[in-house]
Amino acid sequence: MMKFLKRAYLGIIFLFLYTPIVVLIAFSFNSSKSRGQWGGFTLKWYLDMLGDRQIREALVFTIVIAVLSTVLSTVFGTVAAIGVHNLGRVSKTAVLNLNNLPVLNPDIITGVALMTLFISTGLPLGPVAMLIAHIVFSTPYVILAVLPKLRQMNRYTAEAAMDLGATPAMALRKVILPEISPGIISGALMAFTMSIDDFVISFFTAGTDATNLSILIYSMAKRGVKPSINALSTVMFAVVVILLLIINKRSDKGEELLL
Repeated sequence: MMKFLKRAYLGIIFLFLYTPIVVLIAFSFNSSKSRGQWGGFTLKWYLDMLGDRQIREALVFTIVIAVLSTVLSTVFGTVAAIGVHNLGRVSKTAVLNLNNLPVLNPDIITGVALMTLFISTGLPLGPVAMLIAHIVFSTPYVILAVLPKLRQMNRYTAEAAMDLGATPAMALRKVILPEISPGIISGALMAFTMSIDDFVISFFTAGTDATNLSILIYSMAKRGVKPSINALSTVMFAVVVILLLIINKRSDKGEELLL
């Protein structure tokens, strides 16, 4: 009986979480503009979305910011993770606690703090500020993704490579990075997903010169939700789901290799 109640409870939770998304996806294919009736299946809202100049510009801007922030945060996060892994126990605990703060901190606090920092240092809000902000909140996730792979790696492998004549840089490039590459890729995918999905921090650092997809959807929704917004939201949801599936598949492969 208890098992049935637990399953029913979980089912209600998932139903509550995903029903609005299912409705949004369904109405992105509704030929009627009214959300109160079904007018038949259509793809015209997706065509309208692709023909909208604002959406195209926001999409290109979002992808550029996501790619740049992913590359930079992955490099910074990987280097930081290797450094943290080689610290002493006390220092490692202190650094990891600091690294966890941006992860646990509410996005609105991080957004306001970064906005205040940029204004106080004279950096104008806009694309550069948004890029820095995305790197800041993505890097801790890369560190958390890479560290487990470093713990699983045989710490004597790199030392053996250097004993055989490899330089530290060569040991890093030929031994350490290939060993932890699953964690690096998982961290990069997570950083890319979070950059595309972010709204709060982007909203506080965008200024008037930068508009990504989440900000565009927010501004369009204030004037009334158009069916093209449903189509755009469906595409974003599909991209995030695909990336999450890739992340989970890579994690499963890593666990199989360990077994």
